[in-house]
Amino acid sequence: MSSFEPSHLLNALPKQFFAALVARAAQAAAEGHDVINLGQGNPDMPTSPHIVEALQNAASDPLNHRYPPFRGHGYLKDAAAAFYKREYGVELDPQREIAILPGGKTGLVEVVQCLLNPGDTALVPDPGYPDYWSGIELARVVMELMPLKEARGFLPDYGAVSPETAAKAKLMFLNYPNNPTGAVADEEFFRKTVAFAAENRICVVHDFAYAAIGYEGRRPVSYLQTPGAKETGIEIYTLSKTYNMAGWRVAFAAGNASVIESLNLLQDHMYVSLFGAVQEAAAAALLGPQDGVRANVARYEARRNTLISGLREIGWQAEAPRGSFFAWLPVPAGFTSQSFADLLLDEAHVVVAPGIGFGAYGEGYVRIGLVSDEVRLAEAVKRIAGLKLFKT
Repeated sequence: MSSFEPSHLLNALPKQFFAALVARAAQAAAEGHDVINLGQGNPDMPTSPHIVEALQNAASDPLNHRYPPFRGHGYLKDAAAAFYKREYGVELDPQREIAILPGGKTGLVEVVQCLLNPGDTALVPDPGYPDYWSGIELARVVMELMPLKEARGFLPDYGAVSPETAAKAKLMFLNYPNNPTGAVADEEFFRKTVAFAAENRICVVHDFAYAAIGYEGRRPVSYLQTPGAKETGIEIYTLSKTYNMAGWRVAFAAGNASVIESLNLLQDHMYVSLFGAVQEAAAAALLGPQDGVRANVARYEARRNTLISGLREIGWQAEAPRGSFFAWLPVPAGFTSQSFADLLLDEAHVVVAPGIGFGAYGEGYVRIGLVSDEVRLAEAVKRIAGLKLFKT
């Protein structure tokens, strides 16, 4: 059979880091090992019953068997606006300031193509979510890295961005609560962000994937709560983590009307929105009871506490994350992030994500997901302790 060569564009895309991680874990499981996979950010809890029921009912409605409106149903945009008003006190125009997305990842990749031309500059956090790089490569854009260092609470230092780079930059990705570090941002940081973006005419794209997941009673801050935020960018909100709807592929972008219009225009050429039943279920999630969200956060916090206390007991001193469902842990002396992750998989059958997969400044760390129950997390700690890598 003939084999056709992929395009230069496809060949230039960064290696799909998580696909390789999944393959390695699957191989170990296929060899008969009991693998504890803490390397992914895939929620392990089911979607709340009232959301599933909304989907089931909507799926039987013949109106949902037809093409939905290209830019999504108005009721879902209304629900998103009502959600932001209720949760963050932010007023949004449903038609002009909200775009329905087939998953948050899609919007993060699309927005670069919407706003930048080949050779333009984007500011990207390092370490950061690898799919930011995918959108940048697809748009043939220059990526300038903003180091996230522990000494600064894993927040970028805008003062370290050269005036020349700031003047060239057209877009900046941020993500708090942060993947992979578990750091959170406060109101003061976002005020500085608005000022920096406004001064340099940079569009901020805040990836708010872990919006609901904050610990010790602290509620994560929305970028759009900041005065001037809508003039300087957008926020992308996915239902994947808040409502355990990762497989449903539904999200929305909110904020600057010109960016929202650009996203809608690109999607006019790529999709006919989402299955109407999924849109009805998403509206039910946003407007319905939020007990399941609070229960989720409580479970993640209990898991966080189990993991961190267990690791400290075996001598692995690590900071507890303040948000997201990830722990960002320093590797022992003598290891790289990859060699340490390989050791844990090969010897303890525990999967973690090596920090280098999130950028050069991720070296020296591994990311552990709180995506298994407390029993499995405790078992993972026990297995790691058996390697005798830490001094108690």
